[in-house]
Amino acid sequence: MPIYQAGSLNTAALSAPDLYVQVVPPKTRFINGVATDVLGIVGVASWGPVNSPFLIGSAVDQQRMIGQPQVRKYDLATAVAVSLQLGASNIRAVRVTDSTDVAASVALKDTAGTPVTGATLTGIYTGTLGNNLQASISGTAVGSFKLTVIMPGQNPEVFDNLTGSGSAFWQGLVNAVNNGQSGIRGPSQLVVASIGTSSAAPNTTNTYAFAGGTDGATTLTDSVLIGMDGTTRKGLYALRGTNAQVINLVDVTDSTQWPSMLTYGLSEGAYLPTQGPAGASYTTVSTSLNTAGCDGYALKVLVGDWVYWYDQVNGVNRMLAPATFAAAELAALAPHISPLNKPLRNVVATQRQLANQPYSLPEIGAINTARLDVITNPCPGGNYFGHRSGLNCSSNPTQNGDTYTRMTNFIALTLAASFGDVVGQNQTVDLRREKKSTLESFLANLADPTRSGGAMIGDPNGGPAFSVQIDKTNNPDSRVALGYMQADVQVKYLNVVRYFLINVEGGGSVSITVSTSPR
Repeated sequence: MPIYQAGSLNTAALSAPDLYVQVVPPKTRFINGVATDVLGIVGVASWGPVNSPFLIGSAVDQQRMIGQPQVRKYDLATAVAVSLQLGASNIRAVRVTDSTDVAASVALKDTAGTPVTGATLTGIYTGTLGNNLQASISGTAVGSFKLTVIMPGQNPEVFDNLTGSGSAFWQGLVNAVNNGQSGIRGPSQLVVASIGTSSAAPNTTNTYAFAGGTDGATTLTDSVLIGMDGTTRKGLYALRGTNAQVINLVDVTDSTQWPSMLTYGLSEGAYLPTQGPAGASYTTVSTSLNTAGCDGYALKVLVGDWVYWYDQVNGVNRMLAPATFAAAELAALAPHISPLNKPLRNVVATQRQLANQPYSLPEIGAINTARLDVITNPCPGGNYFGHRSGLNCSSNPTQNGDTYTRMTNFIALTLAASFGDVVGQNQTVDLRREKKSTLESFLANLADPTRSGGAMIGDPNGGPAFSVQIDKTNNPDSRVALGYMQADVQVKYLNVVRYFLINVEGGGSVSITVSTSPR
C-alpha cells in the first residue's frame, strides 16, 4: 500500500492493481499578516557591521551592538534609544561610515628583552567602541596558556588550553581566535587575529588595551545615508528585503534626496518620514517639497520645528530631528491607527514652543494644506506633544493619510508573501475557489470587531468591508490561455476622524424629544 503526496502520483498511468493512498493538504488555507512593526534606522555608530542590517530589540542590544548615544549628527544609537522609548522594539539598524573608519587593535608581545609581536588582535568591527577592548594572556596548566578578551557590557571570551612553544604557540592562538576551538567554543565575536613574527613565549603579566578605533563619522553627508543600490547595497538600500515598513534616515534634511526616498518606499512597501532643516518654517519646507516634485504616499515630510529630548546617558536636553519620533511612533502603532493627536511621551519641547511661538489654527491648516506634518503642543486632545496632521505628502485626498500608506503596504506585502505557490499550478475552478477563500478569510479577520485591537477595515455605515472576485468574469478564456489568473480585491479602510463637528442648539424655546428606540 504505497503512500503518495498529492500531485506526485500519475493516476492515469497506473498498471499494478493495489491500494494507493494520496495525502491531500487542507483546501482551506489561512494566512497571517506580515509584521508591521519593523523599523529600519540608518545612521552612524561606534560598533557593528557597515551597510549590513542587524536586529536590535532592547537597550542591552543597543549598548552591545552599536554603543551608547553620542551628541552628534546622524547618530544611530540616539535614534535607537528614542525608538525603544516609544515602543518600537523590532529594529533593523544599518550603520554607515564615510570610509575613514578604523578598527581598534593591539599587539600581543613576547618576553624577549626587546619584545616582539606574536599576534595582533583587531576589532571585528571598526569604531571607537573597540577602544574599550582589553586582552590578556595567562598561564593555566603546565605548558598551556589562556587568552581572555574583554569588552565592557559583554561576556568575556576565553580561549583556554593553548599549547605549543614559540611560533607554534602564536599560530595556535591565531587559529583559536579566528576558527574557534573544536568542541569548546566558536570563533571570537569581538576580534580577529593575525600572526606576528615572535618565536618566544608570551608575556603573561601585561593587560593589553586596544586603541586606534574610529567611527568614520567626520565627513558624513545626507547622501551617504541614502547610499547606493545594486550588487553592493549601501545605506537605505541595505534595507531591501528586511520587511522594514517604516524607515528613519537619521537627521536627513536634504530635499534633493527625497525623490530617491519616495521611489524606494513605493517599490519596497515602506514609509519614510523626513523633515526640513532645524528652524525651517513650513513655507520653506513646502517650497522644498514642491521643488523636489515629490507627490506620493510613501514619503512623510515634517516641518523644521525640531524636537528636544532628554539624553539620560549624556545628561543633556538635545535637539533631534522630528522624523526620529514620527518613525518610531508609526512603527509602534498598528497600521490602521493614525499618529494624529496621539501623545508622544518622551518629548521635552520643540523649537517653536521654547520660543513661545505656538502655532495658530490657520498655521496648522496651512501645514496640512502644504502636505506636511508637525509635532507640537497642545493637541486637540489635551496639553501634550503629538502630530497635528497625520498626512503623507500625496496630493490625492484619498491617499494622503498615514493610515492609507500603512494599511496599503501591510495588505500588499501580506498578499505578496502568501500566494507564490499559485505559480506553476493548473488554473481550475478548485484553485480559484481555494485562493478566493483564503483571501476572504484573511480580510474577514481584519474586519472582525472582536479581534485584539478591534477591526482594521470596515464600513461604519454597515456596508461590506471587502470583496474578492476570481471567476470567469475577470478571467476570460483569452487571458487564461496566456497563463494569467486575476484576483480583484477591494478593501474599505477605516477613515480617521479629522474634523468633529458638534451642532449645539440651545435656548429656552428649544423643544427636546428623547427617543427610547435602539439605534
